[in-house]
Amino acid sequence: MYLLIPLILLICGGDIGWLQAWLFLMLFLAAGVGGRMWAERQHPGLTAERQNIENIQNAKAWDKVLAPLMAVSIGFPMTIVAGLDHRYNWSSEFPLWLIATGFTLISLGYAFAAWALAENRFFSSVVRIQTDRGHTVCDSGPYRFVRHPGYAGNLIALFGIVLALSSVWALIPAIVASIITVIRTALEDQTLQEELPGYRDYVQRVRYRLVPWVY
Repeated sequence: MYLLIPLILLICGGDIGWLQAWLFLMLFLAAGVGGRMWAERQHPGLTAERQNIENIQNAKAWDKVLAPLMAVSIGFPMTIVAGLDHRYNWSSEFPLWLIATGFTLISLGYAFAAWALAENRFFSSVVRIQTDRGHTVCDSGPYRFVRHPGYAGNLIALFGIVLALSSVWALIPAIVASIITVIRTALEDQTLQEELPGYRDYVQRVRYRLVPWVY
C-alpha cells in the first residue's frame, strides 16, 4: 500500500513536479509508517496480530467483505481520481486557503487515527472479540471523545484530500468510502455492545461513534 498509492497518484497525475501530491505523500507515509512504529513500540506484537491470517479468517462473516472493501476504498479510488483530475484538468485549481485547509485536515485526521492505533492494544484489522488476548474496552486517549477514532480520523483525512489535491471529482470516492466506513462502524459497534463485556457501560460514557454531537 505504501508503495502503490504514491505510484498510482503520480502516474495518474502525469506530473512529477506536482507539489501538492508530494506534500500529501509525505504526510501519508509519515502517518502510516510512523503511526505503526509508534503503535508497535507501545504494544509489541500488535503489527503481527493485525496481519495474522488465522485471526483474519476468524473475523465476522460480514467483515470479511467490509474490511478489505474499506481498506481499498479509503486509498486507491481517491488517488486514481485525484490524479486523473490533475492530469486532465477536470477541476479548476482551488484557492490556496482551501488547499491549506485540506492539508490541515489530512494532518489532523491521520494524527488522530495514529493516536487511536497507538492507544488501543486491541486495534485489530478485522472485527472479532479477542478472547485469546484478554480483550477489554479501551476508553483512554482519543477513545474519550468518540468510540471509533481510527475510522473518524480517516474520514477527516478523506475530505482533506479532496481539498488538498484540488479535486472536486475526488469527492465521489470520498463519499463512497464514507458510506462504507459508517456501515462498518455501525456493525462493529453493535457487535462490541453484544459481545464485549463493559462496552455497553462505555457507550453510556462516550455516546458518539464518529462525530461528537452528531453520530
